[in-house]
Amino acid sequence: MLNFLLGLFSSDLAIDLGTANTLIYAKGKGIILREPSIVAINSGNKKVIAVGREAKEMLGRTPGTIAAIRPMKDGVIANFEVTEAMIRYFIQKVHNRKKLLRPIVMIAVPSGITQVEKRAVRDSALSAGAREVYLIEEPMAAAIGAGLPINEPSGNMILDIGGGTTEVAVISMSGIVYSKSVRVAGDEMDEALVNFVKRKYNLLIGERTAEDIKITLGSAYQLKETKTMQVKGRDLILGIPKIITITDEEVREALSETINIIVEAVKVALERTPPELAADIVDKGIVLAGGGSMIAGLDTRLREESGLPITIAENPLCSVVLGAGRVIDNFDEMKKVTFK
Repeated sequence: MLNFLLGLFSSDLAIDLGTANTLIYAKGKGIILREPSIVAINSGNKKVIAVGREAKEMLGRTPGTIAAIRPMKDGVIANFEVTEAMIRYFIQKVHNRKKLLRPIVMIAVPSGITQVEKRAVRDSALSAGAREVYLIEEPMAAAIGAGLPINEPSGNMILDIGGGTTEVAVISMSGIVYSKSVRVAGDEMDEALVNFVKRKYNLLIGERTAEDIKITLGSAYQLKETKTMQVKGRDLILGIPKIITITDEEVREALSETINIIVEAVKVALERTPPELAADIVDKGIVLAGGGSMIAGLDTRLREESGLPITIAENPLCSVVLGAGRVIDNFDEMKKVTFK
């Protein structure tokens, strides 16, 4: 009875606890929060100074007493205490003054997650104020969010490229038939750009600059027109600030290894798919979701490599949280796609 009453007054939440961004969906309301998964803490007393967007502004710009931390790495918790503080902050932010009410929380996790990592996610959400915690695998949530008919006895393939992990899965009859999670995604692309610029131009750039380059010039296939961008950083030889101009071709070269790993994961998934479901995928193709799927020309590259139709989800950045949210909205009928 108490749970029923709490349910009436609290707003149940679906959380996409991403390496790069955290998105929250409130039951019946839609997406109500989207913030970077970053926490700024005081190095001395370990007190949280800022969370989310405000903390991201501090990345690479903090004095020695303040550390801007990404508590998630490769889609899983790297720093338990900071993750708990971040989840608590976000839950309190969306619940406003209703701090006494404890919501049911659904959290999307990578499909390759271990039992220890599952427990860390569950415990951090419970400590942050959740009443009950359910988990849903990211590719399943992304498929639901992209509008795929997951209940039907036919094969649906989803490729979800996030910040920390790339998930490829084949789904049929509300279950995952095959899934592969590779811990190579948007963050590795940023890292590859930092290393490329350092190696080629002796210029040190920050991760925010690398992310800007990726969004502006990143591509997986030859563009129709050459694009360039001015990049600011610190000259490693002279030690002074310097500006260089970088082209889309150079960025494509820097990202090629990461993109090859993603393409290879799709090929392996296709090889491992049962023949009947593979026949369905030939007709339906592959659906792309996640921020990484927005890299220019990735759909063209995958189409060439696989020979299959490629579709990008209507809202790739929000597919996972929209799918988890749809499960929260229709919990009784969709509960079977979750686990505790």
